[in-house]
Amino acid sequence: MARKKVSTTIYITPDQNERLKLLHERTKVPVAVYIREGIDMVLEKHSHNLPGQLTLDSPPKKR
Repeated sequence: MARKKVSTTIYITPDQNERLKLLHERTKVPVAVYIREGIDMVLEKHSHNLPGQLTLDSPPKKR
């Protein structure tokens, strides 16, 4: 089942744009799919900075 998507504007460099277009031409995968994959990679890499469920052995947060 496809998830609902939210429209947003991003700015990329001309080089990024050209390389994404070339990748699309060779693979027929939409550029938006590659951008979403890149966002997922960044979110995974920085997941420790995102709120989430604490485990039972997690120390309480200091206020």
